[in-house]
Amino acid sequence: MIAHLRGRLAEKEPGRLILDVGGVGYEVHVPLPTFAEVGEPGANVSLRIHTHVRDDTLALFGFASRLELDLFERLIGVNGVGPKLALAVLSGIEPRDLVQALRRGEHARLHVIPGVGRKTAERIGLELKDKLPAPGPEDAGEPRTGTDANLRADVLSALLNLGYQRAVAERAAEAALRGGHAGFEAILRAALRELAG
Repeated sequence: MIAHLRGRLAEKEPGRLILDVGGVGYEVHVPLPTFAEVGEPGANVSLRIHTHVRDDTLALFGFASRLELDLFERLIGVNGVGPKLALAVLSGIEPRDLVQALRRGEHARLHVIPGVGRKTAERIGLELKDKLPAPGPEDAGEPRTGTDANLRADVLSALLNLGYQRAVAERAAEAALRGGHAGFEAILRAALRELAG
C-alpha cells in the first residue's frame, strides 16, 4: 500500500491533484485544506496517503497533516460514510473544528455540509465521539496566500465542488472576501462559516 508520496505538483484542481513522482503521475484526491496548502503547479509536495482499494478500483487520498489523515480514516469507518463523503466533511469544516464539534456533540455543524444529512451527522458524532485523535503541533496551519485575481474564482470553485448552489456560493465568497481575510484557506473558512451561519 502507498502511505506517502513526495514529488512535483503537475496539475491542480479543487479536490484533485496530479503528483509527478519520478516521472509517474499519481492522481490524488484531497480535501480543500490540503488543496490550499500544496501551492501551485511546479511546487514540491509531500502528502500522507490513504490507499483505498475496492473491487477493481484503486484510489489515492492525500493529506497535508496527520490529523486530516486520521480523521479521514475514522470517518470512512463509520457505517454509510465512504471516501467521497469523508472528503466532503474534511473540506467543509477544518480538522480542529471537526474534532471540537464532535467532542461537544454539535452535529448541526456537520449537517450544513452538502451530502451530510441529519442522520449521517448524528451517526458520525455517536461513532467518533470517543475515537477522536488529538491535534498535533503540525496541524495548526498558517493561512496561504494567492493572487487577488484568482482568489475569488478559486474560492467559488471550491464551494461549487462541495455541492453548494452557485448563487449561495457567490454570496458566501463575496462576504468572505469583504471580511478582510488573507489567503485562500482563510477566505474559504470564512465562506464556510458564512454558509453555516
